[in-house]
Amino acid sequence: MILTTTPTIEGKPIREYIGVVTAENVLGINFVKDIFGGFTDFFGGRSNTYEAELKKARDLALQELEEVAKQKGADAVVGIDFDFEVVGARGSMLMINVSGTAVKF
Repeated sequence: MILTTTPTIEGKPIREYIGVVTAENVLGINFVKDIFGGFTDFFGGRSNTYEAELKKARDLALQELEEVAKQKGADAVVGIDFDFEVVGARGSMLMINVSGTAVKF
């Protein structure tokens, strides 16, 4: 299945718009990861700990989005948009929402 942020796919004319599909994931960022992320914040540089969690959340949400689209009989999802939020009492949870339009060629 093709998943893309673009509204069309070159060489693949869209015959039918099935509708909006969404997927959400919320991951906890534990205490140890927070400590290492805090060091990076203090000293500067990239935080591999948080980057890994972002990638994990994004990949899981895209897998879920693809499954939802397949269940609806789609060939692709176009116009995908990612929204990241920090949630929880102390900002200890990472939420990602992915949405797009399921289509048939």
